[in-house]
Order: sequence, then structure tokens, then C-alpha cells
Amino acid sequence: MDDPYPSYYLIAQIIEPSFSYFFINGLILVLLLIGSALASGSEVAFFSLTNDEIASLQDSENKRGRRVANLLANPKKLLSTILILNNLINIGIVTLTTFVSWSLFGMNATGIIVILIQTVGITFAIVFFGEIVPKVYANQSRIPFALTLAPILSLFSSILQPLSWFLMAFSNLVEKRVELKGFSLSVDELHQALELTTEDTPNEEKDILRGIVNFGTLSVKQVMRSRLDITAIDVEMDFHELMDKINKSGYSRIPVFEETIDNILGVLYIKDLLPFIEKDEDFAWKDLIRKSFFVPETKKVDVLLKDFQKMRVHMAIVVDEYGGTSGLVTLEDLIEEIIGEINDEFDDTNDIFFQELDNDTFIFEGKVSLNDFCKKLDLDSQIFEEVKGESESLGGLLLELNSKLPKNGTKIKFEDFEFTVLAVDARKIKKVKVHLSNGEKDSSAPFTD
Repeated sequence: MDDPYPSYYLIAQIIEPSFSYFFINGLILVLLLIGSALASGSEVAFFSLTNDEIASLQDSENKRGRRVANLLANPKKLLSTILILNNLINIGIVTLTTFVSWSLFGMNATGIIVILIQTVGITFAIVFFGEIVPKVYANQSRIPFALTLAPILSLFSSILQPLSWFLMAFSNLVEKRVELKGFSLSVDELHQALELTTEDTPNEEKDILRGIVNFGTLSVKQVMRSRLDITAIDVEMDFHELMDKINKSGYSRIPVFEETIDNILGVLYIKDLLPFIEKDEDFAWKDLIRKSFFVPETKKVDVLLKDFQKMRVHMAIVVDEYGGTSGLVTLEDLIEEIIGEINDEFDDTNDIFFQELDNDTFIFEGKVSLNDFCKKLDLDSQIFEEVKGESESLGGLLLELNSKLPKNGTKIKFEDFEFTVLAVDARKIKKVKVHLSNGEKDSSAPFTD
């Protein structure tokens, strides 16, 4: 005849409750709750680290810092390890308290006392001490928390690897099924949906909506002002020379460099100079230089906009892969990608980089960015993606297509475009005539200088 009671219940009946029995089990329960708290907190600590913090940890001499970065290099495996570990600990808590309850009250008390202990007491302990408190603390001290738990999670990552592999495989299968059902939209599909749903919308509002759709796809390199167009001041300038250059520039923030523009020391805010405008040429204006914000060319503009909001800055110096100054980008540049050009009292509206000769023929400066070129002619921003290489200007595109610096009058054809080089010097293409042979341009789009 089968035993009606489970074996662990019979074991609980054999063990006689005593002070040492409750002390040991209570200690184990406390340790399990601490383990649950550490596992829950580690999830918040690791996955709330910013990209800059991770890069700093990766480059640090601290072995634990590098271990944190290595764990985050495979985020799916790290998350599955944390979830498996946390669930195993919580199962251990429930099993332990059930075992102790049966040994203390017997099987007949299960319906009332055990349910109260398990449902109310243990649930409260797990949620409050194992979830809420550690996650609040980990969010405030994420780097110390992550550094402390990195060795432990690295160990359990190896121990639980078979379970993690199964969980990740199942997760990948679900993701593929979701993708096959078409729950993701491309930028082109969003543009098509925009055209279908905004037939009666004014062109100005359509342009803003297009800007919002494209915003997340743009990199800093596509919207920045190149280093040749940066107005910067040498740190060796005396105060009178500085004020003269500021008056001519009309800018409210100017980068300061030492020796070359590749060595940016910081940014000078013109408002910081206002109390000292009567000072003589020996005034130590260098003490007013503020720390500059550097960003890579590949950074996405939507991420940069959030960085500007968080750091309360309006300007960033763009650096290339070698650390040299590649360009400059401002908050105004980012906003213009959504709402269009913003002209203030200092902008020279006669400084025309675009001229329309007829409906299909235009003149551009070679330095104009491909992003602005496509916006002016109402073209798909990805039209030159396969042939532009690393170039982000019209002149750079033509160098890619021609493989060498062309001469004046050289004609370069690409699909329905015919580019004629109007002006070139020893280093760059200065002016280009563009002719569209098959009406690539939307003739209904407005053209303004």
C-alpha cells in the first residue's frame, strides 16, 4: 500500500523541534533572504550602468571592474544567471519554511497555519527584503554593488551555464517567432505609414514628423559641423584679441585649444566674460574655461540629446577614432533635424550653400553634408548609403565615386544624378552643380535658402 504522506513530511515528524533546530533553520532562512536580496539587487545594479560607466570599468586597473564589463558583454547570459539563481533561492526559502512548519505544527495544521506562514509571512519577506529594499539600494549605489557581486555572479555563471543555455535558447526561439510575425517596423515602413495617414496634414507638420522618424537613425557624424567650419580660439590669445574674435563670431560658446584644434582644452562661455569686459589685455581669461563634453562620431543623435538634457550642456566636441577633433555639434543642430533650420540674429542668411537654377538643376557647396543635401532635395537619406563609404559630405561622396580629386568641369554620374565640379582646389571640392535627369526630386517640395 502506498504511503499517503510524502517522505520529507515523515522526516519532519522524526526531527524533534529544539532551540538549536530553530536557530539553525532561522540562520539558514536569513542567509537565503540575503542571497535573494543580493541576486535581485544585482539585476538593477548591472543593467542600470551607463555605457560610459561600463567603458570606464573596462579600462580600469581594477580586476573586478573588468569582470563587471565582461559579464555585461553577454547580457542575456548574465540576466538568465541572475534569474535562475534568484528563483532557486526563493524555492529554497519556501521549502525550508514548509519543512519547519510541518515539523512544528504537524500535517493537520497545514490548511491554516502553514498557509498563513507561507502566503503572508514568507511572501512579505521575499518581496520586501528580497526585492524592494535591495533594488532601491542597488539603484543608488550601482557601481559598488556590481563590483562586490561580480566574482560571485562570474562563479555562478559557470555553474549554471547549462540552465542558462537552455533559457537563452528558448528566449531566442520566442524572439524569432515574434520577428517572423512582423512585430517590428523599419524606418521605410514608418515613412510609408506616415504618407498614408497624413494626406491632409500641412507640409510643415509632415516635415517635423519625418524628422522624428529619421532622428533615431542619424549619427553625430551626419549632423556635426566639420572641423574646418569650427570657430575656436587659441589659449595663448590676450584678452583684447579674444574680445575682437568673439565680437566677429557672434557665438555664445567657443571651444578653446592649445597649439592645434586637436587639443581642445575646454569651452569658453561668453556670458562668463560679461563682468570682465573692461579688463586690460593681461586679464587671465583662461581661468573661465569650462570643461568640454567629448562624443564619438558614431554616437546616435537621440542618445546625445538625452546626454545634453542630463548634463545640462548645449555643445559637444566630436572626436574620431584616434582622439582628434572631427567636428562640433550643438543642441541647435539636433533640434534642427526635427523642426528644420533655425536662424537667429547672428546667422548670415546671405551665406547660401544651395542655389536652384531650375526644377532639376542645383548648385551646392562641396562641404554640405549628405544629410542636408538629401533634405534640400527631398531625397531618401539612405540613397547614397552603399557608395558613400566613410564620407558624410557631398564633396566626399564625389571623391568616393571618382576615386581621385577631379578637375574643374569633371562630370560624375550616379544613377539619375549628374554632378559637375564647378570649383576645386588642391585638397577639396568646393562647388558642385547637380542635375537630376529623371525627376528624383519631389517637385512639390518647397525650396528655401
